Amino acid sequence: MKNLHARLVVALLLSTLVSASMVLAQTSGTAAPAAPASSAAPAKATFSPQELEQILAPIALYPDDLLAQILMASTYPMEVIMAARWSKANPNVTGKELEAAMQKQPWDPAVKSMTAVPQVLQQMNDNLEWMQKLGDAFLAQQAEVMKTVQTLRGKAAANGNLKTTPEQVVKTEVIESNTVYVIESSKPEVVYVPTYDPASVYGYWGYPYPPYYMYPPGYVYAPGLAFAAGVFVGAAIWGNCIWGGGSVNINVNRYNNFNKANIGNGNWNHNVDHRGGVAYRDQGTANRFGRGDQGAAARDSYRGREQGAGGRGGGPSASTRDVGGGQRGGGASASTRDVGGGQRGGGGASASTRDVGGAAGSSSRGRGDGGFGGVSSGSGTRAASSRGGGSYGGRSGGGGRSGGGGRRR
Repeated sequence: MKNLHARLVVALLLSTLVSASMVLAQTSGTAAPAAPASSAAPAKATFSPQELEQILAPIALYPDDLLAQILMASTYPMEVIMAARWSKANPNVTGKELEAAMQKQPWDPAVKSMTAVPQVLQQMNDNLEWMQKLGDAFLAQQAEVMKTVQTLRGKAAANGNLKTTPEQVVKTEVIESNTVYVIESSKPEVVYVPTYDPASVYGYWGYPYPPYYMYPPGYVYAPGLAFAAGVFVGAAIWGNCIWGGGSVNINVNRYNNFNKANIGNGNWNHNVDHRGGVAYRDQGTANRFGRGDQGAAARDSYRGREQGAGGRGGGPSASTRDVGGGQRGGGASASTRDVGGGQRGGGGASASTRDVGGAAGSSSRGRGDGGFGGVSSGSGTRAASSRGGGSYGGRSGGGGRSGGGGRRR
């Protein structure tokens, strides 16, 4: 029962994060009337190109297969949190033991694979707001997400910060008259996770809001990319980036090997059954995945049905005997004895636990502790407070497009 309750708490937390703005509109007496069910979602609900760059900046220079895996997994935020807790509790389970352990877990295969790269899984867990936006953007605007990655890679290359190293191989290809940057690990079964300062690696950042950051406290702001020690992943990372189609697909051989499966189709599609209690960002996406009437559930979660009142200030919060304290100031907040305290001030959502790290607020860069043991830190360090992005509206959409069984085209 305790584990079930923890799952419900996390579902409530994330549902509140995603649904807050929608529910405020629904409960406000001055809100505009809802559009007819047959109407298309308003264009303003999508992420702008600048917002996509903000969201993708911290991972656009990751190896292609790891990037694809992160994009897929981010569409299942509650399961990512559960997987991060499991990974933290089982730090020494690797290799064949990890494969066997994952057969016992109910999570989506994309999430299971992230346990092979625990530092990346942890940074997703530590930055819930960013992860939620990433998944919403990927579901809504898959082709634009992939195009944005290439835009950022082009900026990094022009700034001298994207090149072949002992840890990675960088290649350029021409696809549909466009130059495409492909990043591969120097060793097929090893992942080297790069760490970098997005505000400098891409050159001048001309937007009014800074990019999200994904590096540990104490990281030295060195030019270019630094790499954590290589992580042996075997067949665990089976995603592919399909730059020609603006999508991702599955390396069938690796997928079958790690998941003990026998699939023959390399297509990837979002599986709504693994979304849990997390609401989709807009009604159009909810309809696409059979969650057409999100309003009542969102209102129940927001109002704290079967729960006590939330914090003070402008933002929603949830509390029960187990879901305690809210947030003073402006964003959504949830906390429990396990999912620990909100934050004062600011406008961002906040969530943290003794096991699950805090989500970034509006005054934070979304920086997580990670586990980047191979990155040198030095004596001169900056504070681990963070920048990075308030909540932007987003529209989510369909699943992945088809592709080959391993060809990045």
